[in-house]
Amino acid sequence: MKIGELAKRTGVAPSRIRFYESIGLLKVVQRKANGYRTYPPEAVQVLHLILMAQKAGFSLDELRMLLPSDLTRWDHDSLVNTLREKIRDIEVLQQQLTESKAHLVQVLAEIEAKPDDMDCATNAGRVLSQLGLSEPVTKEDKG
Repeated sequence: MKIGELAKRTGVAPSRIRFYESIGLLKVVQRKANGYRTYPPEAVQVLHLILMAQKAGFSLDELRMLLPSDLTRWDHDSLVNTLREKIRDIEVLQQQLTESKAHLVQVLAEIEAKPDDMDCATNAGRVLSQLGLSEPVTKEDKG
């Protein structure tokens, strides 16, 4: 099939298909004598795998190392190890995001607890102090 048909079947822009080819991700491309690219049916599967893996957090470099040039020759152990490693990476990221969210919720609660008679700058100092991020502001510090 030509690149236009492949783009239509996968929803991937022709420019992106050519990009994947140029960086070595899409290796099933053949050239006709006139220079036109032709793609076998498995190119659809390769593009779907690339898109799915990117959504799962794989970088293009990781994909280049993971995808075999021939889809009938997967390295089972390498694939399983890479997937397990990506799952661990995601779990670490989830923990970091959970901690970041908890911190932001705490900061928001402190900011929203601003006394009505306090200006924002003084409240910022109060919040930073309560979070242990600065020294408490005293009346002597204000001049």
